[in-house]
Amino acid sequence: MGGRRLPHRGGLVGHSFAIREVQQRLAAGSGGYEIVHRSPGLEVGVYVLVAPEPDTQQPHADDEVYVVLDGRGTLEVGSQFFHVSEGDALFVEAGAEHRFTGYESLSVLVIFTRPD
Repeated sequence: MGGRRLPHRGGLVGHSFAIREVQQRLAAGSGGYEIVHRSPGLEVGVYVLVAPEPDTQQPHADDEVYVVLDGRGTLEVGSQFFHVSEGDALFVEAGAEHRFTGYESLSVLVIFTRPD
């Protein structure tokens, strides 16, 4: 996790993270997931999928939001299909079967709620 942190008398109040840098590094390889921020109740990561590697996600214990940074594809959530492209955001409820399909290269920002 990188970026500039903003100090505060009571502890950390904010910091930036280099999302584009992480995205480019993951895309230059075979993709993957990297956490860019973790705090009580929250995890933010960058997830990059590069074909022909499949999305092998399993249902998560936490709600999550995906924000598409680059590329296009389809997010399958149960029996629903959402065509996604840059700028789209999607919510997936905790425990839902889901995966991305139909992509050549797809980069998303992933925001998880986490129990404290």
